Amino acid sequence: MTSKIKPGKGAPYARITGVGGYRPTRVVPNEEILKHIDSSDEWIRSRSGIATRHWAGPEETVAVMAVEAAGKAIADAGLDPEQIGGVIVATVSHFKQTPAIATEIAHKLGAGKPAAFDINAGCAAFGYGLTLAKGMVTEGSAEHVLVIGVERLSDLTDVTDRSTAFLFGDGAGAVVVGPSQEPAMGPSVWGSEGDKSDVISQTVPWDGYRVGDVGQLPVGADGELKFPAIRQEGQAVFRWAVFEMAKVAQQALDAAGVSPADLDVFIPHQANMRIIDSMVKTLKLPEHVTVARDVETTGNTSAASIPLAMERLLATGQAKSGDTALVIGFGAGLAYAATVVTLP
Repeated sequence: MTSKIKPGKGAPYARITGVGGYRPTRVVPNEEILKHIDSSDEWIRSRSGIATRHWAGPEETVAVMAVEAAGKAIADAGLDPEQIGGVIVATVSHFKQTPAIATEIAHKLGAGKPAAFDINAGCAAFGYGLTLAKGMVTEGSAEHVLVIGVERLSDLTDVTDRSTAFLFGDGAGAVVVGPSQEPAMGPSVWGSEGDKSDVISQTVPWDGYRVGDVGQLPVGADGELKFPAIRQEGQAVFRWAVFEMAKVAQQALDAAGVSPADLDVFIPHQANMRIIDSMVKTLKLPEHVTVARDVETTGNTSAASIPLAMERLLATGQAKSGDTALVIGFGAGLAYAATVVTLP
């Protein structure tokens, strides 16, 4: 039977056409973190590579940071906000269950009436957003799609938890995905390992704060209820990221038909400098490949880390337009997503 459904009229391919970032004004050095945990600057740097991170002030909300980053990405793509047909926001730190923060962001940008929705895939969420945006552009449901990674992880950080207090930062990064006449975004290699979902998690579910459950909740030294925080089993995450994600990164290279020698840039999720260095070694990346190490001054910003690192590399001239880059995100879920892209 012949289908009566007409095919979409999208672009033959998709590409990233613009990038933007926003980092909160407040810079938090390790010395400030050490006021709450028994550790040292040397220990934090040796374990994570982190020296500073940015924490948002009260006025730097998820929406405010996202709008700032997105506005820069739209301008970088040479577009007006009204040309944006889709807004995808990757975040775990928008605390309203509904509506999606993407709708508010789209409105504040002046984007008209685009499709707008949030996705929660932890540190892999930006990669998930890229995949969805590419599909929208090539399928024809939107010509230009905004993908935003934004986090206020300082709201989900237990400053007394020695294993995580030094890791997380805040910020927003955004890209515009639009039409291309040649391949500029490789096939996505993405997935999850749900049997490890408890390795990174929220300490207390939101429904635990119902009045009847208060007696089950964690209480701080001051007797106050502790807000939910991100917890993780550091060694388990490290082993998984180093050994399994290098395999995923190689699969993404193979899917795109690109060898390590063909790469110009490697932009992994900025989780930990030791993980980044181990992946570089396992993938046997040549010395000419520029490696993003934004984690040193930005910390782990989850869904925002890849676009923020991409923006900084381009802004500082460490990478240039047209470079071939491997990007990979991995984290809570445990979820992952990798692809090869041409930089805008």
